[in-house]
Amino acid sequence: MNESVRTRPEGCERPLSAAYDTALLDLDGVVYAGGAAIPHAVRSLELAREGGMHLAYVTNNAARTPETVAGHLTELGIPAAPEDVINSAQAVARLIADELPGGSRVLVIGAEGLRVALRERGLVPVESLDDGPVAVAQGYGGPEMPWSRLMEASYAVARGLPWFASNTDLTIPTGRGIAPGNGSAVEVVKIATGRSPRVAGKPQPPMHRETVLRTGARRPLVVGDRLDTDIEGAWVGGVDSLLVLTGVTTAAELLAARPEHRATYVAEDLRGLLEAQPAVVEAAEGFRCGGWTASVRDGEFVLDGEGAAADGLRALCGAAWSAAGDGACDADPGKVLGRLGW
Repeated sequence: MNESVRTRPEGCERPLSAAYDTALLDLDGVVYAGGAAIPHAVRSLELAREGGMHLAYVTNNAARTPETVAGHLTELGIPAAPEDVINSAQAVARLIADELPGGSRVLVIGAEGLRVALRERGLVPVESLDDGPVAVAQGYGGPEMPWSRLMEASYAVARGLPWFASNTDLTIPTGRGIAPGNGSAVEVVKIATGRSPRVAGKPQPPMHRETVLRTGARRPLVVGDRLDTDIEGAWVGGVDSLLVLTGVTTAAELLAARPEHRATYVAEDLRGLLEAQPAVVEAAEGFRCGGWTASVRDGEFVLDGEGAAADGLRALCGAAWSAAGDGACDADPGKVLGRLGW
């Protein structure tokens, strides 16, 4: 097994908000869901900010402008300025501008946030293939985006225009449940054309580059709810991460995580930012965290002890990730997670 592969969540003797200078926070599933604040999010971020941590909001959602997102956060009780918001529209706009001359026309399949980001980079958003675009930019268009927009994208991509996607998240969390994301719309165009876009959003490097350029973070901590975007994006960028279980990722999926999806730290919600993280230590009988000890024996999870549910999950991560090595643990965690209330 590669010695650099993470085999357990790490511990931190200081609160994470004191150990890191900047929190790079995902929004959907971390700060809010369906427009409403997630429990404990507002107070946790307030305390982290008062303690000196810089808060930056890094989202793959390209639909809304930074001004709109900042206004929404402020309404929720989380004061934010537009410059605190970094989105995949900005990342894809920079990616396109690096390759096309200023004033180039770009067919936009998405919402206003994508148009604003393209204009910021000196590009001209257009709505139809008849307007003479030289590239296609596709981002999340919201629940009301008509099917005709995907048809327009398909016509342009099929003609060979360079195709860029803000992100490829297949799903997004909403107040009513999990819904299709921009990645699902991208798949429609892929099926129609047989082509694939260049992607800017998490976990791809352009998003990490955009975030570093805009925040100037020296010791950042990525905070997210998705393994395949937030945590993998941190892994790609070589920075630490905190997974919160308030959005898309389930505890069972966390235990089955492959190396690129294994978070540095694990917490139930954003209160984890304000806490020291307990160490997961290897013991003769398995992995111990707090009052819990976990192991994988004969392909089955074994969990003994008592205490905080999050500590039990951390111990299980140590057992699962260590047993899986470079792969994914396939033991069924149903019984042990039920004991922890997950």
